[in-house]
Formats: sequence, C-alpha cells, structure tokens
Amino acid sequence: MKTTIEISDPLFAEAKKLAAREGVTVRELVEQGLREIVRNRMRPTKFKLRDVSFKGKGLSANAKGLSWDQIRELAYAGRGS
Repeated sequence: MKTTIEISDPLFAEAKKLAAREGVTVRELVEQGLREIVRNRMRPTKFKLRDVSFKGKGLSANAKGLSWDQIRELAYAGRGS
C-alpha cells in the first residue's frame, strides 16, 4: 500500500544515514519500526500485583494463644460493636 507521511527533516536525515549504513531503504526502516511498535503494543501486558506489605512482627496476639474470636474482639474494641 502506498501512503504519505510527514517526518521531520532531522529525523529523516538520520533515517537516511542509518539506512545507508545498514544497506536498506528508508521504507524498510519505517516498516521495521512500525512492526516493532505494533508487536509491542498488541502483546498483552503482564499483571503485576503491587507489593503493599509492611514490615513488622505480624499479629502478635495470635502468638499469645488467643482465639480468632478474641482477636476480633480486640480489633473492634471501642468501635461500637
């Protein structure tokens, strides 16, 4: 397919130098660049869960042999429950 694109003069000059150095046409460079962009953007991104942990000793009440009911009572103490 034939199309027209506008490229800044400095970028086009650099592209021509690169194309000459690599022995390819500017068209080939443009196609390579577009393929790379399309491939990268079409690839699904990996989900990464953000680390929201904190430093500390954890739930020390459980280490003292308290039941979960007792821990819950302590957690909600003074909160109207």
